[in-house]
Amino acid sequence: MPTPLVSFEVFPPRSIDASFKLWDTAQALAPLDPRFFSVTYGAGGSTRDLTHDAAYTLHKTSGLPVAAHLTCVGASKAETMATAQRFAKAGVTDLVALRGDPQDGADRFEAHPDGFANSVDLIEALAASGQFTLRVGAYPEKHPEAASQQDNINWLKAKIDAGACEAITQFFFEAETFLRFRDDCVKAGIDAPITPGILPITNWKSARNFAERCATSIPAWLDQAFEAALRDDRHDLLAKALCTELCSDLVDEGVETLHFYTLNRPELTREICHALGITQAVTGVRDVA
Repeated sequence: MPTPLVSFEVFPPRSIDASFKLWDTAQALAPLDPRFFSVTYGAGGSTRDLTHDAAYTLHKTSGLPVAAHLTCVGASKAETMATAQRFAKAGVTDLVALRGDPQDGADRFEAHPDGFANSVDLIEALAASGQFTLRVGAYPEKHPEAASQQDNINWLKAKIDAGACEAITQFFFEAETFLRFRDDCVKAGIDAPITPGILPITNWKSARNFAERCATSIPAWLDQAFEAALRDDRHDLLAKALCTELCSDLVDEGVETLHFYTLNRPELTREICHALGITQAVTGVRDVA
């Protein structure tokens, strides 16, 4: 089996303890020579400064590529572009450009009166600056706000055409979900790489709740498997086996890159990478300390 290239998502810390967890995560995963670390952006831009500081510090201390998330929720066009320039000034020129979640628990996204109307408008503005490598999000299943899966795919194509070079998907539980989506994207004329987003399950109850909020399909067999594993105190063993099998199936079908949602908990992600043959980089361990 070919060895895939990997990248990892982390979120910015909101406390001293969380800061240590973030740096521990980077220290644990940097030796795997990731393509990049991505740093998330809170709902409504609530972690704008934290994201900037975490991305800057992670980039400077690790020497690793860092891709900062950027959304257009709750900000004017000028404010959003100013944030992008702050990232660029800090040496972070890889961005994951997203519309962002609705503010304050609202059911639907509402653009700022002077802001970008959607992710395509944001991507076009960032691409026009010529400063950034742009990645975007993708939904292997119908986005909760999309009229159909085809509309979902058409919107992804619009984002790629606007200037994005790669898409990273929402997580899913079965390889076929991603493979069908990949095939449909090719049929739609999307030629940019589409990287599957992988969620190692450190807690099934939390992962299940997250999946429900994202409209991610939850197969009945998975519920049954974790119910039995929890009863037998084998949750972690099952989580590792299932995620490793999922990744192996994807790689066997020609997937060359994987993006792991770490939740700033590196242990399971690292074990899965090792099981896939992704170990210490040949060039040596990068010191994040």
